[in-house]
Amino acid sequence: MKHIARKRFGQHFLTDAAVIENIVAAIAPQPGDAMVEIGPGLAALTQPLVERLGRLTVIELDRDLASRLRSHGQLDVIESDVLKVDFAQLAASMGGAQDGAATQPSPVGAKLRVVGNLPYNISTPILFHLLDHVSVVRDQHFMLQKEVIDRMVARPATSDYSRLSVMLQWRYAMDNVLFVPPESFDPPPRVDSAIVRMVPLGEPPIIDLARFGQMVQVAFSQRRKILRNTLGRWLDEQGFGGEFDLQRRAEEVPVSEYVGLIKTLQA
Repeated sequence: MKHIARKRFGQHFLTDAAVIENIVAAIAPQPGDAMVEIGPGLAALTQPLVERLGRLTVIELDRDLASRLRSHGQLDVIESDVLKVDFAQLAASMGGAQDGAATQPSPVGAKLRVVGNLPYNISTPILFHLLDHVSVVRDQHFMLQKEVIDRMVARPATSDYSRLSVMLQWRYAMDNVLFVPPESFDPPPRVDSAIVRMVPLGEPPIIDLARFGQMVQVAFSQRRKILRNTLGRWLDEQGFGGEFDLQRRAEEVPVSEYVGLIKTLQA
């Protein structure tokens, strides 16, 4: 029986074989990789991945699709909302993968490679959920709305540079690696899509993430105003006595300066 895409789950199933091949090439899965796929759907990407990996863990919310996936002998299926998945616990539990008759072991607690065609309606919450578990992640490859990826990888002083840019770039090196047109899906979305590669930085700054997030949110809350009218008031409330150029708009401040500011506040 054909599965009908469910709008409430934001389902758009990838069907273009050439695009799938290019995505798999970008991910470059290797036997034994501790890989997790979010939203495998009809397994268009799942099958070529598991053929190269030997074993794959998938997270699927749709119970009908999860039931189908369980019949695949090389998949470990987690039927859940991805926002409720503890990726640290998952990483600790993944100790090996099967490749035919031979076992390709990966160390217990191996860092995860996370991939997926993310539901566009909750893509940002998923990215922030994974940010909370970034210490157990080796890399991430996601299909997202191209407009979102443009914001993720944007440079300062551009119209796409935003809160999302800062909140991800302080922790990841990111690249827009592949454009995916609407006709590559069934049903086609009304937007262009792309693939982003996210690699956690090897030596990230040590910051209070909750406080950093609050600061960045305040800075971009009225992005057309200079920071003196937004971030300046917040800094006064924090007892900040240092120097910071508040005669700029939020989009003009590089990620490194936001990080430097929060580190000064933490000192």
